[in-house]
Amino acid sequence: MIVKPRTTPIYIKKLEALVRRLPQSHPKRVGISEQLSKRLAGFKGEQEIDFPLSFLPEEEYHLFHDLRLFDGTHYFQLDTLILSQRFILILEVKNIKGTLYFDSHFNQLIRTIDDIKEGFPDPILQVKRQSAQLAKWLRISNYPIIPIETFVVVSTPRTMLQTSSNNQYIYNKVLHSATLPYKVNEIHKSHQKEALQFKQLRNLSNEFINKHVPLEVDILLQQNISQSDIQTGVQCPNCFFLPLERDWGRWRCSQCSTISKDAHVQTFEDYALLINSTITNSSAREFLQVSSSTIVKKILSSMKLPHNDLKKGRKYYLS
Repeated sequence: MIVKPRTTPIYIKKLEALVRRLPQSHPKRVGISEQLSKRLAGFKGEQEIDFPLSFLPEEEYHLFHDLRLFDGTHYFQLDTLILSQRFILILEVKNIKGTLYFDSHFNQLIRTIDDIKEGFPDPILQVKRQSAQLAKWLRISNYPIIPIETFVVVSTPRTMLQTSSNNQYIYNKVLHSATLPYKVNEIHKSHQKEALQFKQLRNLSNEFINKHVPLEVDILLQQNISQSDIQTGVQCPNCFFLPLERDWGRWRCSQCSTISKDAHVQTFEDYALLINSTITNSSAREFLQVSSSTIVKKILSSMKLPHNDLKKGRKYYLS
């Protein structure tokens, strides 16, 4: 049973909004686009495991995707967590092409592609740390001891996996996504004792959801970009030109002649992702590049956004 579905991470949405709103000539646009590409590749890799996971019995397993918890000292994020009455399984998903060599001596992952070698942090060490943090979280949350298992899942089937011949530990910890259902079944058989009663399972499942802390990042501050660098105006959904012109209750693109009734929705989403989660009529006029407060009031009202009760300086909440 999928308790916490996989959704596009908010950080990816913020990078996408930033790419949409930075001028083509901005010196940081290329680097941010590369960051976005890497994040999208990672997210695509996580999505690739959804199909093999769908073969697990729904009544036995609770699945949580992109779960972020606080262990009392540090936050830790888990790509996928599988909860059952017998054990917890943490999956660290990697979408890396080429040939991967897992070096346990130096705790390093070495990728070779087109005869070029590149080093990556050891994902086995990473998931081991996550396991320790989750055990700490369970302990301070007063849950009984439950076995925690870990896998590093390589989502790209063409990726070749290598390690030294005597490194049995890595053979048991790293796998391709297609083998996931069978490996989970092996773990299930190896843990005969139920560590959690059904009520405890349900309570823990609810607590994972209640204690999940979404990652919040001021993307402009993180990327050291001034708000003045952000292009304002409603963007064309077809050719991405901005600003569109407001004409008889519609948006019209002067470049490709596209007509849209709701192109402003994406603009408000960009504002929420980059600037602020609340907006006033005045700030909306500035960001939409519409001078009429009456027109902007009609646009905001049509979106049925929650707001405070003030008449002057009313704040609308952009969810």
